[in-house]
Amino acid sequence: MPEESALSSSGSPGATSPVADPGALVVGADGSLTGATGSYTKQLGDMAGVYRDADAYQALLAERGADALVYTVQEHRNLSSEGAIIIGTSTLLPGRVGAEFAMTRGHLHARADRAELYHCLSGQGVMLLETVDGRSEALPLTPGQAVHVPGHWVHRSVNTGDEPFVTLFCYPADAGQDYALIEQAGGMASLVVTDGTGGWTTRPNPDHTGYRRT
Repeated sequence: MPEESALSSSGSPGATSPVADPGALVVGADGSLTGATGSYTKQLGDMAGVYRDADAYQALLAERGADALVYTVQEHRNLSSEGAIIIGTSTLLPGRVGAEFAMTRGHLHARADRAELYHCLSGQGVMLLETVDGRSEALPLTPGQAVHVPGHWVHRSVNTGDEPFVTLFCYPADAGQDYALIEQAGGMASLVVTDGTGGWTTRPNPDHTGYRRT
């Protein structure tokens, strides 16, 4: 994904830092982002180890193939320096792997004190949030609702509906992502699973061994 785009030098005398051009964006409820500077996708083959039910994952992989789309991210960034922000959309397709709903890989920011905003544009889902010292929350999101994720919270999106779960996100450009934290802990402490009646619930993940201190 491009690290920088549309940079221009300041016309001010003595300026030493690049000044980015403003970005004119059109954000669609379907996750489209006109004016995006980059994008990436995650396919089913990229999700090995993310779901607890390895047998269900392998069965789905055999049925749908490693190239089956799981989620798409589009973003606009112009600088990666302190003070800049990244704006983008995440489109997470519906589905289940065993009892667990479709989800993103999840992360803590590499600079752990960096916060992030998620605003639901369409669909329905859950923002699963946890701290390294054991706090856990699962906040539902429907169109118009948002979650302000403070720094020091591990977080992932979960699609609990039957249509794409689309969110608009914004976070500091110098935040980075630590994906290994979740894998090293045996997954997040809570699982978002079907409740057997058409809804969702959370249950403890018995494989979770605790997060390393950041």
